[in-house]
Amino acid sequence: MTDPEKRGSMSSDDAGTVLSSPSKAQSFWNYLNTEVEPKECTGPLAAFCFMTGFIDAISFSSVFVWCGFQTGNFVQLSLALARLFSVGPGGAVDRTFHKADQQALTSLLAFNVGAFVGRLGDRIGPHKRIWLVFGTFLQTLFTMAAALTIWKAGQPSVADDRGDPSWTNVLSFVCLAFMSMSLGTQGIIGKRLNTQFTTTIVLTTVWVELMADPGLFHRKKVITRDHKLIAASSLFIGGFVSRAILDKVGSAGALGVGTGVRLLITLSWLLVPGKKAAVSKSAK
Repeated sequence: MTDPEKRGSMSSDDAGTVLSSPSKAQSFWNYLNTEVEPKECTGPLAAFCFMTGFIDAISFSSVFVWCGFQTGNFVQLSLALARLFSVGPGGAVDRTFHKADQQALTSLLAFNVGAFVGRLGDRIGPHKRIWLVFGTFLQTLFTMAAALTIWKAGQPSVADDRGDPSWTNVLSFVCLAFMSMSLGTQGIIGKRLNTQFTTTIVLTTVWVELMADPGLFHRKKVITRDHKLIAASSLFIGGFVSRAILDKVGSAGALGVGTGVRLLITLSWLLVPGKKAAVSKSAK
């Protein structure tokens, strides 16, 4: 073969190689569409628990409402309804929809809206990396929106008394809704991964399962016990850190920090190992 023919052959081979090899963008897209291994999600899920404590500390400090623990809010609404049938001195009946009850209802509804939005992951694939990144980024946007609205609301960050919440205007209600939506979406992502962290929000079940764990007092590593302890510890630390920041920079600043943390969690899903391809028996 002559030199020109060799060069032509090499060029055609090189061109074929270039055309057949995927671009970096295509490779990254393929990577995003892989599924993560739930057992390797300890870091992001522990950070989710941290954010539960972080967000709840802000809402409870101002309006005594838990954005993540909707059991209390639901019971509070039942008490508000029961109050309509309670006759006070002189036959007086309290028919007022108290501010605290309005805030509990706002949080409950917004939380469920956020969880419903999280059902989008069922269509994309609950374990797919692209959904975990996108779903956590949605939480970031919700938290950022909460920071902006409470900043514009211009209300105090800490309430002095349960009967006198510090957030009372419309924008503060919007902030409360965005905070609750972020945790609703977080909860369904955690639930679909089906790990020992459960929803990363409601830890009552975690405490019960921890106390019932057969390996509770084993000295060796026990995943079912250890991950529950990590979840509880992360939530506690999140609440502590949030209140410390809240006292220094206020609600808007604390939510701004929370937005940054959520963004870091979003990026962390890119580092979680993927599921290993199953090896068929015939291949063995």
